[in-house]
Amino acid sequence: MPEEIKKAKRKRGIYLLPNLFTTAALFSGFYAVLAAMNGQFGQASFAIFVALVLDGMDGRVARMTNTQTAFGAEYDSLSDMVAFGLAPSLVIYVWSLNTLGKLGWLAAFVYTAGTALRLARFNTQVGISDKRYFQGLPSPAAAAVIAGSVWVAVEHDISGGDVSYLACLLTGVTGLLMVSNFRYNSFKEVDFKGKVPFFSIVVIMLGFAVVVVQPEVVLFLLFLVYAFSGPVLTLMHLRRRRLERHTGLADGEENTGGKHGG
Repeated sequence: MPEEIKKAKRKRGIYLLPNLFTTAALFSGFYAVLAAMNGQFGQASFAIFVALVLDGMDGRVARMTNTQTAFGAEYDSLSDMVAFGLAPSLVIYVWSLNTLGKLGWLAAFVYTAGTALRLARFNTQVGISDKRYFQGLPSPAAAAVIAGSVWVAVEHDISGGDVSYLACLLTGVTGLLMVSNFRYNSFKEVDFKGKVPFFSIVVIMLGFAVVVVQPEVVLFLLFLVYAFSGPVLTLMHLRRRRLERHTGLADGEENTGGKHGG
């Protein structure tokens, strides 16, 4: 009996290390909301990027320590909803969208709902989707686009009221990209353990230097390019499939014509 009780207790427990990273990401999203309410939009945007880094670490830590659980996956989704759904929409709403009235809160809601739908769809497709690609813009990248835009504007003394319509368009489009069927590269096929040319290290070093000089501009442009890479990648894929289909039909017609001619 004592052994059975010990096993039951172990099953009811949770793994501490990966959930600490998830909790830290959740706290960063919560802090971003508080900072925005106090008018500290630069700190709020930075906190969302901190949540992005922490969110990328909790899953890797769980896989490295073999501590993946259903509880951790659900907790991570709830944390993502706060850090990458509610926090970015509230930050950009308080900074800019509130000047547009109903149009502003509608754009913020579209983004928030897009995040919830994106996370729900991702959770239902785990294990059956192609791991090389994401369907729809990932919520951390979407949050980085929104937070990056606010961060850039704050650092360059751009008032939210002056760019309210642009912020509304960016928020709405980003929210819709999350629930779209566009394919986004997941970069999961990249082998970080393998060897790379020496020049790659030099490029990475220069990249870090550029980020340190103007982190808000570089990060915003980086994630903005990634956000619009989905439609481009999808269109290229569809065009390639269309060409292959036409080529296959043409080859079939040639083969058929050759048989009849013989």
